[in-house]
Amino acid sequence: MKRRVIAAGIAMTLGLTATACGGDSGDDSATDGKGKTLTVWIMEGTNPDARPFFKEAAKAFKKKTGADIKVEYQQWATAQKKFTTAIEGGEEQVPDVAEVGTTWVPQFAETGGLVDVTDKVKESGLGDDLVEGLKDAGTLDGKQYGMPWYAGVRSIVYRKDLFEKHKLKPPANWDELRSTVKTLKEKEPDKIAFPVAGGAEMFATAFVWGAGGELATQQGGKWKSAINSTKAVEGIQYYTDLAKKEKVSPAKVNTWTEKEVGDAWGKGQIAMSVGGNWTPKAIVEANPDLKDKLGAVAIPGKDGGMSRSFLGGSYLSTFKTDKQDLAWEFVKLLTTGEFAAKWAEQTNYFPGQNSELEKVAAKKDPLVEPFAKQMLEAGATVPKTKSYGEIQASQVVPGMIQSILSGKASVQEAADKAAKDMDAIFAKDE
Repeated sequence: MKRRVIAAGIAMTLGLTATACGGDSGDDSATDGKGKTLTVWIMEGTNPDARPFFKEAAKAFKKKTGADIKVEYQQWATAQKKFTTAIEGGEEQVPDVAEVGTTWVPQFAETGGLVDVTDKVKESGLGDDLVEGLKDAGTLDGKQYGMPWYAGVRSIVYRKDLFEKHKLKPPANWDELRSTVKTLKEKEPDKIAFPVAGGAEMFATAFVWGAGGELATQQGGKWKSAINSTKAVEGIQYYTDLAKKEKVSPAKVNTWTEKEVGDAWGKGQIAMSVGGNWTPKAIVEANPDLKDKLGAVAIPGKDGGMSRSFLGGSYLSTFKTDKQDLAWEFVKLLTTGEFAAKWAEQTNYFPGQNSELEKVAAKKDPLVEPFAKQMLEAGATVPKTKSYGEIQASQVVPGMIQSILSGKASVQEAADKAAKDMDAIFAKDE
């Protein structure tokens, strides 16, 4: 996804009235699925309780097509490698439909796993209502590999009640962030003031970007790592120092993923953390006592303003099995109309359709607006290349952060190794 394209697409959405899509946009003829079962892979953790949603969707799909749905839930941390293995194994191992992270689409499309649905999107009349940036994320060489399902961005979530108790204000730069989390550590010793989660790649990248650094740069059509540049290292140093020097994050957090941070929020163990626009709702679902006690603020840049923050989302894509037409019907059911709106409401994500996004923006929710602002003005993404999918699958960035937190390497040493690992993978594209 290109940040400026996303911003332009969403800005257009917020300012204009879009044409709403019904639940069964385009061709209403139901594919005959009697006696068939679609295998669907869905990432766990996006929806606090996805099972009732998919039970309802499966019932509607069964009524329309006669087909059954078998949902298999996957973990974000391991799914990419599982997809890669399945694609290499051929038709018998891949799912019929799957939730695919936008950063994975280039990799899976280039390796031949995903179905080109460009013509199906055009025939259904859905294309004009798709958020442009999300549509772009899943389009390679003019071919679209699935339907945008939802999008999200990371900002900071904090305990509003604790901030009021200790007369704290949301931080507007890195000095204020450091001071705030140190106060929280001192005043709320039973809480994790600010988890420096070593397994959460997109927590760390915000500080690389916030210092003015880049993960990689492209020159002459070739990608080269920039994660060991002076500015990138400054951001990594700041982020990891919060744990190593300021001690605001205990050692047990060194390997945590976003899911484990979310679990700790649900147990009331965290005072403040990086989190997605879906996070506040998930926290309250897990811990109703925190209702009306949460606040949100954009991730600050080093000297003020906003840090760039990862803006990503998921596609629903079909794979090359013998049930592609039936699979497309299920994709349409979930990504348009009633079920698209329900998913956005239940997860607190931004939907992939202009018409549905406009409805979310109109609500002016204080736990949504800071994320929307970050999404519009400071959304960023990883390099749009198959190689970066492999870099993520190889856990290069989390491995770098964890080696620093564990004391196995200095920041510069860890960044140099990560850069070397990235460049070795980028070289495969040449």
